[in-house]
Amino acid sequence: MRKLKLIWDFRGPVSQKTAEHHLIHLQEYIRSNALDITNTGVETYNEMHSIAYLVIDESKMKPIRDALKPHRGQIYSEN
Repeated sequence: MRKLKLIWDFRGPVSQKTAEHHLIHLQEYIRSNALDITNTGVETYNEMHSIAYLVIDESKMKPIRDALKPHRGQIYSEN
């Protein structure tokens, strides 16, 4: 089954802190809806761009996408 990475972008000098805070809300959503999602995190590309993300099965994407409104998504590869 194909996996998708849903991504929320944050830009600016506090982008990493904002992404870390957003991740807390993503994890709260996962817990409160008893979802089987364990692959979440924050990635920092540079001092002005960080992301929060979660990885889900493509078949479960639509309701989560509609509820959480990610900025973008991509096919997830473990490489």
